[in-house]
Amino acid sequence: MKIDKIESFFIGNGYVVRIWTDTGLSGVGQTACWGYPEAVDKIVDTFEKYLIGQNPLRIEHHWQYLYRMGPFKGTALSGAISAVDIALWDIKGKHFGVPVWELLGGNCRDKIRLHLLGGGGTPETMFDAAKAAVAEGFTALKFDPLVGNFQDMALDRLVKTARDIVAAAREGGGPDLDLIVEVHRKLTPMNSIVLESALVPFNLYFIEDPIQIDTITTQAELAKRMTTPLALGERNVSIWEFRELLEVGGPQYVRPDVGLAGGLTHCKKIAAIAESYHSAVVTHNFLGPLITAASLHLDASIPNFVTQEYTKGDESDAFAVYKVAYQREGGYIPIPDVPGLGVELDDSLIDATPFRPMNTGSTPLREDGSVAYAV
Repeated sequence: MKIDKIESFFIGNGYVVRIWTDTGLSGVGQTACWGYPEAVDKIVDTFEKYLIGQNPLRIEHHWQYLYRMGPFKGTALSGAISAVDIALWDIKGKHFGVPVWELLGGNCRDKIRLHLLGGGGTPETMFDAAKAAVAEGFTALKFDPLVGNFQDMALDRLVKTARDIVAAAREGGGPDLDLIVEVHRKLTPMNSIVLESALVPFNLYFIEDPIQIDTITTQAELAKRMTTPLALGERNVSIWEFRELLEVGGPQYVRPDVGLAGGLTHCKKIAAIAESYHSAVVTHNFLGPLITAASLHLDASIPNFVTQEYTKGDESDAFAVYKVAYQREGGYIPIPDVPGLGVELDDSLIDATPFRPMNTGSTPLREDGSVAYAV
């Protein structure tokens, strides 16, 4: 069996690759490098010169070859490898007639716990969102309490506004709903520590990405300074970055994205490194059913998984182009039991699902005209 053809698509919010073999099998993959999907497309064009004619089952070898093809690294390169890697695992599962999780070592669990992306911009709407999440069966909820013109707020107002929203989530969700606070890299090390201290009474599951990703060590050192667990890594792309993150910061939650951090091949290794630090894995994804499907197989196969990011947008008509073989049940998804990933493209809907770039080219500014996320 050989790789015969590679197709590239810009569908909805990102770049999707489909790899065909000369036996008629195909596999699909997607990148999570949503900021620069066009760059990923160009890199896959270069990969194609090598991949055509290769045995698709030699996934580890192809990963190493593509990663070492040139002396470069970064999210666009790793995002391209991730898309190809996911597609190759899809082919391999179909070739052997088993779900991908079976090839990754078998399942450590029968269903995948989800944390819902939701929330509200006021205490009232946050209360309702938390209550609704519990009523639907979710056991964890993630939201961003930094709302409005937060970049120009005095520190006291910023902290109190966020605290009121978190308090409403705790009241609405009750003690059986894990609360996850997503900060989206909006703060500095100094004011993120102040905010975390104010949120300690609400027993958060963890706080995610409080500061910019410019340095691994500064992010990791925050884990030592905070009482609340910290979750990092959705923009990290390699086992070497995750190892350094854990070496500096010790046990914490790590958040690899299979569409960015080297696909299933590499994320399985990241999970193993995290396990050696007694660190749990919280897989990242908000881009839709294809990466959700790939993530489910990683989640099922590793012992230190705790929860999978999930948006109900996966279930909307906007993603009808993806035909999935799994179904959410309350706050969980039973692991897929079909060969491969359990997701296919509906070719009849590809042209009807226009590309909508997520990177608008705009950056938040402060009132004084400076870049808001610069420090």
